[in-house]
Amino acid sequence: MIPSIIPIPLPEGLAVPLPKFYRAEQRFNAEEVTDVPGAVAAEFAKFTGVDLNGKSVAVAVGSRGIRSQPPVVHAVVEELKKVGAKPFLVPAMGSHGGGTPEGQAGILEDYGFSEEVLGIPLKSSMEVVELGEVPGLDGLRVYCDKIAFEADFIVPINRVKPHTSFRGQWESGLCKMLTIGLGKHTGAVEMHKRGMAVFGDLLAHTARHILDQTKVLFGVAIVENGYEKLNHVELVAPDDFVDRDAVLLEKAKSLIPQILVKAMDILIVDQIGKDISGAGMDPNVTGRNASRSNDFNGPEIKQIVVRDLTEGTHGNATGMGVADVTTQSLVRKMDWTKTYVNLVTAGVPAGAALPLVANNDRDAISIAMRGVPMLTEHNARLVRIETTLDLGTIWVSETLADDVRAHPDMTLLDDAPFEMVFDDDGQLGHL
Repeated sequence: MIPSIIPIPLPEGLAVPLPKFYRAEQRFNAEEVTDVPGAVAAEFAKFTGVDLNGKSVAVAVGSRGIRSQPPVVHAVVEELKKVGAKPFLVPAMGSHGGGTPEGQAGILEDYGFSEEVLGIPLKSSMEVVELGEVPGLDGLRVYCDKIAFEADFIVPINRVKPHTSFRGQWESGLCKMLTIGLGKHTGAVEMHKRGMAVFGDLLAHTARHILDQTKVLFGVAIVENGYEKLNHVELVAPDDFVDRDAVLLEKAKSLIPQILVKAMDILIVDQIGKDISGAGMDPNVTGRNASRSNDFNGPEIKQIVVRDLTEGTHGNATGMGVADVTTQSLVRKMDWTKTYVNLVTAGVPAGAALPLVANNDRDAISIAMRGVPMLTEHNARLVRIETTLDLGTIWVSETLADDVRAHPDMTLLDDAPFEMVFDDDGQLGHL
């Protein structure tokens, strides 16, 4: 059993004065698909030549809290029902949810994909079918969820976006959903043991092999704008999977939100979680990743403070290992097993390393301030964000005000700076 972390208040002499802050607005691409059912119906029309009457269709959905995904899944399910198909939901999330059928079903239900909401069955299992070796890849074997494999058709649904641990022509998207999501724990282990550095080269080969061995009807690709709204939805035929996955990745890269301040002493992140990013907090935003890759560009950050976990992460604290300081609040909510299973399977155990643990938010920020030489409340460059997904409004310390004023896509929302207010327990309120 892992021992509890004993709360140790920071001695008064180590607490430091903190700077004042402004709220700042950041502006990103806001182009949005507003008629989701209409957009999905128009795409679905490309497949009306397939006889789906009475056919079982495994709709594969993953473990990310993709905020634009629920209406897309609902619309796809409704289109399948209209033509007489019998859709059902399967979790496609590798080893997430503690690597158990119950854990994976629970994640989907929490995201609103329950039998009651969708009106279709949810079938969860960790049992897989081996699809053989991928030619030319040194014995690499691929797998498919047994329940999905035995259906008449499979429809994987996933967001296309830059991955959090590697760079390549194919990253997070349809190919990865086929190989790792539907591969369950067995398939995820087989892929991850080769290391993240080769993922970008492997995904196209493994996806083609799986498509040859399974009955994929189409894939549903989601691309989001800078505010997590649906920017693009596309139903992709199996023959087009690999090419469209690469093209849509480039589109997603151009839309991903960033912290527009390019240098700071301390970044304060209110919450991390698997529903925010596969890495807990997105290295495409912070520039830091647990796989030690140098391929991520982000702002210059000297110290990262992570305050808490989201409810939707179910105790999975993936990503805390790239922070410098965290809090008792986060540690108390951790599910060590889920965290370790996820990161050991992924081959990036450093993502679960425990940073310095402060008793409360006030102490955590003081420790981070102490970690930067010659930093005072007068010269400190601090940024506070809610999550790496929620970047429309951020806090910036007073010393960053001129940077904000000079940026064409940023605006200060306050006329005067304000103090960072803590409650009697040293905790911050909401952003």
